[in-house]
Amino acid sequence: MSALVPLLVGIPLIGAAINLVFGRRKKTQIVVSVAALAAVLVLGAVLLLEVDMHGPLAVAIAGWDIPFGIVLYVDVLAALLVVVTSIVLLAVLLFSIGQGAADNDEDTPVSIFYPAYLILGAGIFNAFIAGDLFNLYVGFEILLVASYVLITLGGTESRIRTGVVYIVVSLVSSILFLAAIAMVYGALGTVNMVQISERMQLLPQDTQTILHLMLLLAFAIKAAVFPLSFWLPDSYPTAPAPVTAVFAGLLTKVGVYAIIRTETQLFVANDLNFLLMMVALATMIVGILGAVAQAELKRILSFTLVSHIGYMIFGLAINTPLAVGATIYYIVHHIIVQTTLFLAVGLIERRAGSTSILKVKGLMRAAPLLAVLYFIPAINLGGLPPFSGFIGKYALFDAAAQVGTPVMMVLIVGGVVTSILTLYALMRAWNLSFWREDEDSPEAMERIAYLGNAPAAAISTERRTIPRIMTLATVGMVAVTVALTVFAGPLLDMCLRAGVTITDGVTLVQLQDQAGPQ
Repeated sequence: MSALVPLLVGIPLIGAAINLVFGRRKKTQIVVSVAALAAVLVLGAVLLLEVDMHGPLAVAIAGWDIPFGIVLYVDVLAALLVVVTSIVLLAVLLFSIGQGAADNDEDTPVSIFYPAYLILGAGIFNAFIAGDLFNLYVGFEILLVASYVLITLGGTESRIRTGVVYIVVSLVSSILFLAAIAMVYGALGTVNMVQISERMQLLPQDTQTILHLMLLLAFAIKAAVFPLSFWLPDSYPTAPAPVTAVFAGLLTKVGVYAIIRTETQLFVANDLNFLLMMVALATMIVGILGAVAQAELKRILSFTLVSHIGYMIFGLAINTPLAVGATIYYIVHHIIVQTTLFLAVGLIERRAGSTSILKVKGLMRAAPLLAVLYFIPAINLGGLPPFSGFIGKYALFDAAAQVGTPVMMVLIVGGVVTSILTLYALMRAWNLSFWREDEDSPEAMERIAYLGNAPAAAISTERRTIPRIMTLATVGMVAVTVALTVFAGPLLDMCLRAGVTITDGVTLVQLQDQAGPQ
């Protein structure tokens, strides 16, 4: 099984190369892209079953032993995220195929989009299975280079302007990460995660804290943790709908994944949990207050994205096996649900010609299916029972309650408030966009007058038809969000097992044993 691990990165890279060769043949690129992502999905599912039953897999590329070789590593956490990422990438790809066919690819040039999309996927997969910090850095850079291309597709003024902000912030984060890697290597003589975990305890606490903060700072920018999340609400909404959906669902989670590895495996003896608790609380509250103040659907979802990163940092700050397992479940939930909501908003934009809740009206009568496709993931993200959002939040709150400190109680209250405000912001948007009729009473308009000056409230586009494949892709993602609830029991159990494995150090021992001698 270890021989299959490199294919998780190799397959999408080979697919991207083929797409570049056939840059003028759209159908060939579509077939290659779908086949590559489907193959990674199947391979990821096989590896997930294998590591869940028999333990983690590790492979040293080309037979080079650590610390000289590149070590790729798959445990339940990595394999699960590979599977979820493949599902999202495949669904969004189908959505983009429909959009490109309907719009003659005016927003997503085929010769660029499909290779960049597969390279993005390769970077994400590489980050998830990296066994050393430098290979993790390489994974980040692969996905970031591809994202630079995708976020500026179409070359409009707004996309170039916001793309520049995204690129500058990403470069700053990468420089910080590279500097942190250099500091780690200078202090420990290695960047392999196994050896880092073993040698870190030999360093003075002050040195450990500096290295710890450097890595956290770099990853916090990538994860859009407050106050380093300022770039996200302006960067994502201007990109094409498929790009926005995949960015919102996946890119910040790669940063969260890196923080998980940092907190549970590299700096076990260096405790920054209180700092993470404060950051988590601020991220939840500030992010959701930003969402409440918005009048544009993509910006509302972008701010809710920031706020719900706070739940994940909250779980990591608790730092118990139960909390880490609940965090993994919440990451899976959020990737699927957030992507689905952005796809639904993409359909709303095509049907109504706008994503401003001050302009979109009466869609319940005009497009009832679209109302359902938005409503189900919206109440899921808001945490209504029995959906996966409620299950994930309850598991996090239960883990915090078992610790029982006053700070944990404050965080639980903050999490509940954030959940309520999330539901309020998303349901207000649903009410105004779907239930409000064309004629508005003065009283109704007065109630939402405070949104009139919200950023980007006046954005309008041409109304367009919705191709069937776009609707089917969104329906499929909504079905996956429901499946997260239907199969919450076994999925949560798997995540909890992963939390125990990560926090007790078993993964590090197996990585060292399988990858070769030091």
